[in-house]
Amino acid sequence: QVQLVESGGGLVQAGGSLRLSCASSGRTFSSYHMGWFRQAPGKEREFVAAIHWSGVTTYYADSVKGRFTISRDAAKNTVYLQMKSLNAEDTAVYYCAASSTLNRWPGIEAATYHYWGQGTQVTVSS
Repeated sequence: QVQLVESGGGLVQAGGSLRLSCASSGRTFSSYHMGWFRQAPGKEREFVAAIHWSGVTTYYADSVKGRFTISRDAAKNTVYLQMKSLNAEDTAVYYCAASSTLNRWPGIEAATYHYWGQGTQVTVSS
């Protein structure tokens, strides 16, 4: 089992930045690909970014490419999502997820992930 807890969400003005954190406990953190998804009101959950279990490779949705950066700290069992140049369309609940299906990379579908955090709200005011 893997437990994931997100933090770092909040209210930010358009053009601002936030860094989300996802702390993992349980089984070996480095055995999982990690991903961030988001869900805005009335919309389906969508892929944002993923990082390979090795930490070497990352993958981003086109909508956030160049603005968001995913990273992981194996020593802290934590994955981060650094977000900059935020706009109103980035407003959503952001979820951290872990996938043990290592032969599927990048995992851009929610069904690829086995463990999910509770989510953290990000609100961007325009």
